[in-house]
Amino acid sequence: MSTSVIADPSPTRPRDRTTSDYAQLLRTVQEHGLLGRRLRYYWIKGSVLLLGLAATWVGFFLLGHHWAQLGVAAGLAVVLTQIVFLSHDAAHQQIFRSRNANDLAALVMGTGIGGVSLSWWNNKHSKHHAAPNHIGKDSDISPSVVHFYPAETPPRSRLAVFLHEHQGWWFFPLLVVEMLNLHAQSVIALLTRRDLRRRKAETALLSARLVGYPAAVFVVLPVGMAAAFLGVQLAISGLYLGSAFAASHIGMPVVPADSRIDFLRRQVLLSRNISGGGVASLAMGGLNYQIEHHLFPNMPRPNLHRVRPIVQRFCAAREIPYQKMTITRAWATVAGYLNRVGLAGRDPFQCPVVASLR
Repeated sequence: MSTSVIADPSPTRPRDRTTSDYAQLLRTVQEHGLLGRRLRYYWIKGSVLLLGLAATWVGFFLLGHHWAQLGVAAGLAVVLTQIVFLSHDAAHQQIFRSRNANDLAALVMGTGIGGVSLSWWNNKHSKHHAAPNHIGKDSDISPSVVHFYPAETPPRSRLAVFLHEHQGWWFFPLLVVEMLNLHAQSVIALLTRRDLRRRKAETALLSARLVGYPAAVFVVLPVGMAAAFLGVQLAISGLYLGSAFAASHIGMPVVPADSRIDFLRRQVLLSRNISGGGVASLAMGGLNYQIEHHLFPNMPRPNLHRVRPIVQRFCAAREIPYQKMTITRAWATVAGYLNRVGLAGRDPFQCPVVASLR
């Protein structure tokens, strides 16, 4: 996928037609009952994850002073990431009929166990869902250490230029600190933003999680081993979580700030699915069905694979491109795209992408 900016995919299509396309798809999905709750699935999923979490802690305390604890740390990282995926489902109102019940589940799993502020993440993630890959609206592509579209003011020093032009290669290694970043952003948001919901409750819960968990590790293990344990857990959690989310949108077209695209095409054209069926869904927490998730954010995860053929046929009938690829190809696409973005910044005045953004 090139670094080009997407244009309106159907400039000649009447506005009422593009508006009604999604309404028609939604009616079809509702007729199939695919927006109904799947409580049994989530009770089983939640119970298995809680047992897994308990088992890792039992193993941790039984193993004691042994470097095999790093294996426990790796297992804990996987369990914690899976719980964060489940909190993502709850935050999207996928589990219970009651909004309060979903919010409570997301708060306990995401903040209390995962260590990420629910209110901060909700604000950020809602903007992403409303306008994925849209410059100025999707904070997930805001320029930071990595640029997801050509920078208007590219770096000048030789080292910065080199890193910028090869950002695709160090993007994934950088994800080893992503969990630390999420913890830090959560703390900063709760300390500085008084507009966040349940701020006091979240602050108390997050403090207990971010202080209590490391304290327990340092009490049981020697300092060096405890630091290694936390390092392994944080690195694997960040790489796992970041790799799953990165595969969904990076390398898809970027929307200029003043662009207008109807909801259906915005969500389909700017997202990609990952092949692999049930195995991919288990590993990625349902994020492999990214197109369907963006079209129906409150659809329970186990229904996403059932709605996929409906969405594919609907898009094919309207000649709307629908992208699906393997996870390895998606990661390669992400790295290649980021490198092309970096190279495009060599001479921004000659870059047609930057010119189109001005």
